[in-house]
Amino acid sequence: MTRCRRSITPRAEHILRRLTGASRVFVFDHTTRRRIPGAEDRRDGVRQPVSRVHVDHTAKSGPQRVGDLMPDEAQNLLRGRVQVINLWRPIRGPLLDAPLAVCDAQSVDPQDLIPSDLNYRERIGETYSVTYRPTHRWYYFSKLRADEVLLLKCYDSATDGRARFAPHSAFIDPTTPADAPPRESIELRTLVFHPAH
Repeated sequence: MTRCRRSITPRAEHILRRLTGASRVFVFDHTTRRRIPGAEDRRDGVRQPVSRVHVDHTAKSGPQRVGDLMPDEAQNLLRGRVQVINLWRPIRGPLLDAPLAVCDAQSVDPQDLIPSDLNYRERIGETYSVTYRPTHRWYYFSKLRADEVLLLKCYDSATDGRARFAPHSAFIDPTTPADAPPRESIELRTLVFHPAH
């Protein structure tokens, strides 16, 4: 476990339990991103911001991650409500370069979400690509500070009408000053559990 993860994980778990009312939170991954103009993603280990509209998990891959990561407990955990929530924040702020935009889930039709395989060495995951619709409503936080965090819901097992998936993407803001520092950000991916009623 890296030093970064050891220091951030307990705070992230506390924040999510407090904000969601969850009984349990499991941080399973973290990624730092740094925009380097003209560089390829993953070149020399550097992860670039993702400038493609997507959702990190699908109705299939959300529960699959529980099974992958917690096989002995998965059956019991999946009886309750399960969410995949990312905590995202700038490492340095205020963030001016390549901010993160989030689409209002209420403006997204289920037909806009297209399952797409994500091939890893050890497994095949699935994300949603998102087709364009002029009625999508997009938002972003201007000049987000390093002490501010966004919560992105990438999956929710609840099917009672609440938002289940939050499409998002980095974007180039045409008002960004030419001398703005390149974006540096960190995201933690978490499984959030609520007991069955």
